[in-house]
Amino acid sequence: MTTLAPARASAPPRHWLASALRRLLWWVTLTLTGGFQRRGRLPRGGCVVIANHSSHADTAALLAALDARHAPVIGAAADYWFASPWRRRICSRLAGGFPVRRDGGGVNDLLAMADELRAGRTVVLFPEGTRRADGEFGTFHRGALVLAEEAGVPLVPVGIAGTDKVLPKHGRLRSGVVRVRIGAPLPAAATPEDARASVAALHARAEAERKRDSGLRRRVSSVINSRWGAVLVFLWAVAEALSWPLIPELLVATIVIAVPRSAVKVSLSIVAGTLAGGLLGLQLAAAGAQLPAPLTTDRMRAQARHEIAVEGADAVRHQPWKGLPYKVYVAEAGKADVPPVDWVVESAKARGSRTAMLTALFAVLGLLLQRFRRWYVGYLVVFAGVFAWSLAGVIRTWS
Repeated sequence: MTTLAPARASAPPRHWLASALRRLLWWVTLTLTGGFQRRGRLPRGGCVVIANHSSHADTAALLAALDARHAPVIGAAADYWFASPWRRRICSRLAGGFPVRRDGGGVNDLLAMADELRAGRTVVLFPEGTRRADGEFGTFHRGALVLAEEAGVPLVPVGIAGTDKVLPKHGRLRSGVVRVRIGAPLPAAATPEDARASVAALHARAEAERKRDSGLRRRVSSVINSRWGAVLVFLWAVAEALSWPLIPELLVATIVIAVPRSAVKVSLSIVAGTLAGGLLGLQLAAAGAQLPAPLTTDRMRAQARHEIAVEGADAVRHQPWKGLPYKVYVAEAGKADVPPVDWVVESAKARGSRTAMLTALFAVLGLLLQRFRRWYVGYLVVFAGVFAWSLAGVIRTWS
């Protein structure tokens, strides 16, 4: 190869905004589908990126990983992505794709990007030419090396792991963590076999890191994503509204921190269970039934009784912020013959707002802490200690 010529530090400004918006789009998408992590950075100036290819999600992973200042463009199969107007628009606008022929003339398509590289942009190519569904690497074609040599820019290997689980070839979208490892530029004398070996090594390192996860967190994820996940959360909330001493927000802190994308499901299940349990508890209390109420005190009941006598159903708005269990308000409201419709409406506003706020908070925290998933058990131990200490403080306060 020839000696690399100096390249501009970054792509022309007109490309920055579109690249930044694409990066944000795909970072958010991958984060919501299970998590996204990147290690390493590209060198300054234009370069050719080569990566392994097992899923359409590889393009999203690379666009989320590469800085907008590089204004990356992706080489895409002309016979697939540019075969119809709607695919062409999707590929060019959402992925910054340009057509590369696979049936002859592909090298000329690549060489046409040499000026863009010299101007500071990054061209991303999949040297295998197609997605691999068997987990093995295919033969790397020479096109990327020829383009880097012609433009006088570095050739940078990248390994991608997890996309074959998130979006398998001919499969459906699933939850999973995607990791991208950016390596050091290859030497000028690198061969296609050298490039393949470098990408394979980076992929193996990314794959090994992807598997560093807590077994308990994975089991929690499996349960909440199953058909019974929402039902279990619903039943917990029903039981807490009647007698169960552990608040549904414990599930938020346990489940949503482990599976942030379950936030909406968990939140809706908690609110639905709370309202169903509250309505049932109201009817039972009105009929004279007295359910067990562990970890409650006479002072708690007296406070709830006083507030309901003064404000009626609207008194439940104090519950989320005073530390009094919801079941205490339910029992006292039933005894006071509070209208069920009024109670459900006010409970939905009070409990719904608190649940939504806490769920959003833990979802954001879970997204930010995804790289530390292997320490999930430690988090649960710390949280359980803090919760027990807080609960003991509340009981002491109302004793």
